[in-house]
Amino acid sequence: MLSLTVNSPKPTSNFLNSSFLSSPIPLPSHHINRPTKFLPKSISATIIPSSNPTPQQKLYQPFRPPPSQSPIPPQFRNLDTAGRLDVLTNRLGQWYEYAPLIPTLIREGFAPPTIEELTGITGVDQNRLVVAAQVRDTLVQSGVEAETLEFFDKGGAELLYEIRLLSINQRAAAARYMLENKFEPSDAQELARSIKDFPRRRGDRGWDCFDYTIPADCLAFMYYRQALENRESELRTSALEKALAVAVSERAREWVTKELDGNDETAEGEGRGGGVVDGVKVPVVRLHLGEIAEATVVAVLPVCGAEEREKGVEAAPWESRCKGDFGIVEAEKDWRRWVVLPAWEPVVRMKRGGVVVAFADARALPWRVNRWYKEEAILVVADRGSKEVVADDGFYLVVSEDELKVERGLALKEKGVKESLGNVVIVVRPPRDDNENELADEDWE
Repeated sequence: MLSLTVNSPKPTSNFLNSSFLSSPIPLPSHHINRPTKFLPKSISATIIPSSNPTPQQKLYQPFRPPPSQSPIPPQFRNLDTAGRLDVLTNRLGQWYEYAPLIPTLIREGFAPPTIEELTGITGVDQNRLVVAAQVRDTLVQSGVEAETLEFFDKGGAELLYEIRLLSINQRAAAARYMLENKFEPSDAQELARSIKDFPRRRGDRGWDCFDYTIPADCLAFMYYRQALENRESELRTSALEKALAVAVSERAREWVTKELDGNDETAEGEGRGGGVVDGVKVPVVRLHLGEIAEATVVAVLPVCGAEEREKGVEAAPWESRCKGDFGIVEAEKDWRRWVVLPAWEPVVRMKRGGVVVAFADARALPWRVNRWYKEEAILVVADRGSKEVVADDGFYLVVSEDELKVERGLALKEKGVKESLGNVVIVVRPPRDDNENELADEDWE
């Protein structure tokens, strides 16, 4: 706090005032103030510290690599600052040998931009080297074969960095798998994501047929799940073929093979009407916690309740567009309920007329409903721009027995129904916070 005190002369009146006089007495002329030129007066300033000082906050925090836990190799331990900078500049030795030198420079006060300027190693690469060296140390501690470690000696930092979020045991299995298949960094990122995501998909169709302890099965399940999200036969078949190519366990291969051949008996089922369905062709996916936040593109769709029947489906807005630099969503008319979904391919293909119907449970679906289907709500996404009942194996939203239901195209044709409320493109199950099979705290490094 800054307190200022200024001493300045007070103005003098041309009359003398006194409490003993009834009227003021004029002063003589020689006492009348004349305009004078004042000299500048000094200003005294006192800085009074605040009782509760607020720490100054930096709006920009420079990127800093994490502190290294990797030991410094013996040949680098006695080097001074100039020597360590020379090692980093000329990349003397293996990447995992000179990577621990970076945190030592950070502790001495070097900022990452300064290190980049002196050595040519960018801040991102500094972080990648330090983290990858720590991952490699855990592989050494877990007894990974020398042949596997040698695979990561050249350019291995990018590969090992991608598996940093896996447990120690998972890292070892993933490293061996990357060696067997000569992985590139993009492949390693996909593998790590499939392993990390696998426990969260518990309860999804076919999940228990894949072995979580086998990296290849985790990758196969990810491809299998992508196949379920595709309605186009070519894309679906391609994803299933990729899943079959990488699957290792016998159960996983049998499951994917059944999907490819269209002989998956578990896809048969019955709804409230008891009609049997030979193979569900509409994708049924569980929304992943945080999936919308991670999505680069999303879709905003109007929602109506199943109890509103055809009136709610038909009244929902047909079109909404993003306008302006901020992508503000504007609909053709007011609507109370909206939902944001990831831009899955079946959703993106709907140009206009998409609507989401919220069902209290999945018994409105025309295939056999397991116990979990009856216990959780679902969202049925329908394309109102495609109302005609065309495909026998397609699914359509209709009013049956005075309620909204999903019916197979063949069943509708047998009843003489030629038009529906919309073609069902995808069924969405709610996200679930399931901690089973999640990594324990001691598994993280």
